[in-house]
Amino acid sequence: MKIVIAGAKGMLGKALVEEFKKTHEVLAYDKEELDVTNKNQINVILEKEKPEVVINATAYNAIDKIEENSSDYLLAQEINGFAVGKLAEVCKDLQIVLVHYSSDYIFKGDNNTGYNESSFVDPINKYGETKVLGENLLKSVNGKFYLIRLSRLFGPTGDSITAKKSFVDIMLDLAVNQGKTQLDLVDDEKTCPTYSADLAKFTRELLEQHQSFGVYHGANSGACTWYEFAQEIFKLKKLNVVCNPVSGDKFLRPAKRPHFTELLNTKMPKQRSWQEALQEYLS
Repeated sequence: MKIVIAGAKGMLGKALVEEFKKTHEVLAYDKEELDVTNKNQINVILEKEKPEVVINATAYNAIDKIEENSSDYLLAQEINGFAVGKLAEVCKDLQIVLVHYSSDYIFKGDNNTGYNESSFVDPINKYGETKVLGENLLKSVNGKFYLIRLSRLFGPTGDSITAKKSFVDIMLDLAVNQGKTQLDLVDDEKTCPTYSADLAKFTRELLEQHQSFGVYHGANSGACTWYEFAQEIFKLKKLNVVCNPVSGDKFLRPAKRPHFTELLNTKMPKQRSWQEALQEYLS
């Protein structure tokens, strides 16, 4: 397959390029070469390259900035929302399959049994609203698409200037480089960590197996709180850091966080556990 990957220098984009280039023709674009908010530019590039698949790994996820600042909210609406609709329209016109990624933050987080692919969407913060906008626009175009939801992405940091470290690397930096021996960690927000390499493989299998178009949950199996996640990180790295479980209310964060958003994968073989994926990443 000939595949265009947008957002190729981000954490997920980097993993997708690595996964697909082994067996497919990959054209990697980051925001400097492909602005997903510019429909004309999308059209020109896709008409020229004629890929069979476009994978959109772009996102704006500065959750608290989006909640607090109108300019960040508008930017998130453009990238997470309207751009998805533009990509979907061009891909439909050119008969291209579109893969797009969404978030557990589209759910309210009050269902302690978790959320499957068809669960009711009800975000409690503005970032979640922008991801719902993107999902709705993608579906409304009625093209050929895979919508894959994930949560708490971790893996090698992306190569773009704006690339952020994952929670895993932040914890290691605090312990190893900053010498922290005690940390307060949120213990009332539970969801599934997602290893970027596993999500890229999940995406490739969806495409290669010609699975039915629609919504999929691609997170690793099992759920944990930030406190439990950190404990596992320090245990695997044999680091002596005392983790104190605290409520999310202890930290001043403008955006509300959902309390329980385990993503239940009911349509594909289960991903391996987040603990197994974390062990591989840390080794």
